[in-house]
Amino acid sequence: MQITFRKMLPKDADAVSEIEIKSFALPWRRDTFYEVVQRKNTVYIVGELDEKIIAYAGAWLAFEEAEVMSVAVVPEMRGRGIGTKLFGELLKLCKERGAKAVTLEVRPSNTAAIKIYENFGLRSVGRRPKYYIDNGEDALIMWNTDLGASC
Repeated sequence: MQITFRKMLPKDADAVSEIEIKSFALPWRRDTFYEVVQRKNTVYIVGELDEKIIAYAGAWLAFEEAEVMSVAVVPEMRGRGIGTKLFGELLKLCKERGAKAVTLEVRPSNTAAIKIYENFGLRSVGRRPKYYIDNGEDALIMWNTDLGASC
């Protein structure tokens, strides 16, 4: 299974939106993806298998920090290491764009994602109470303040 990664393009918005809907309780709209990939302060990538988009990830850049907005793999392809490779590729590109630190929020119940993030040096530094409005779940705030040392 050869997954290739590339920059997300506006034309990918439909495919990415489908993954978003399957992955998140509060999905972003297709138009949001169409717009954010065109901004200079974002890094968005897709993962393809046999020329079909099966995963995507994105981050916003501000100064020397990257804020990860989304990481998602189609449900039928989860558990195969694609998310780990995808996240690693996203961090690599963020570092190339000058990021020295990365942050994100994640549901405490999403143990698979937390494990991936911890493998890249992110650590929980706090919680945002009742962050997720669909069910009131808290968000773990995770940071890696030294991307160069751990990625």
